[in-house]
Amino acid sequence: MDPIYGRIAANKRRTFFLFFLYAVLFAGIGYFVGIYLGDPFVGIILAALVFAVLFLISFFSGQKVVTSMAGAREVSKQQEPFLYNTVDALSIAAGKPMPKVYIVETEVPNAFAAGRNPENAILAVTRGLMNRLNRQELEGVIAHEMAHIHNYDVLLATVAIVLAGTIVFVSVIARRMIFFGGMRRSGRKGGQGQLIAIAALIILAILAPIFAQLLKFAISRQREYLADATAADFTGYPEGLASALEKITDQQVKNSPIDNSALNGLYIINPALGARSQNRGSVLFSTHPPTEDRVKRLRAM
Repeated sequence: MDPIYGRIAANKRRTFFLFFLYAVLFAGIGYFVGIYLGDPFVGIILAALVFAVLFLISFFSGQKVVTSMAGAREVSKQQEPFLYNTVDALSIAAGKPMPKVYIVETEVPNAFAAGRNPENAILAVTRGLMNRLNRQELEGVIAHEMAHIHNYDVLLATVAIVLAGTIVFVSVIARRMIFFGGMRRSGRKGGQGQLIAIAALIILAILAPIFAQLLKFAISRQREYLADATAADFTGYPEGLASALEKITDQQVKNSPIDNSALNGLYIINPALGARSQNRGSVLFSTHPPTEDRVKRLRAM
């Protein structure tokens, strides 16, 4: 088996494992909420229903949520012929269906892909990306995003954005329930089980946002290296993407219109870091590896 395809298969297995861990954490919160309410089984059932609904919404409508949050609009071949034809050509090279094409109207150069599979995916670029890159560099970036679609990274990324946000929200609700009603309720009934539930909920409420952040970290890192390698395979010209990564990194602006903590892991370069992505200290807790390392690997191909 081609090493690239072996790593793609390994990424898919990790994806399912991460979703399994997420479901376990969600069930744990439901269980202790159930103890607090007087019936653990009820809590688990409620958690399972909420998880199923959120997963289905994020699975089938996640890309709409992402494009809306990013301020991206769909464009046709008549509106953006050069971009449309470039995406079409690379889709043919990858042997995959052509994704819908979107543009974000900002001069900060960047790009992302979203969706649940190659048949239901979108690819978005900013106006600045089109204005600042030459053809080979633009092809490299689009090939990178096509690689994320091809490697099924977009499934994890799109669903994780919704689920990670949800688990943070649930942890906030749990904390408020504990501090505004939990102690008073447990004190009135004096139940040891409820005291244990409250202690467990406090721990889970603290751990949940940390897990959500770890889920975001898992989206990228090695997946970015793999997408870079796959993109180079698609275009046959690694230098195009290497040069594009250097340009895009240098032109990121912190607090720009695309700097959104929920979406930063989707972009080819993290908008929150910008040029600081060359600094290893700055990317210690970033979803993306250092640009310098990515460029070095591409130029060694």
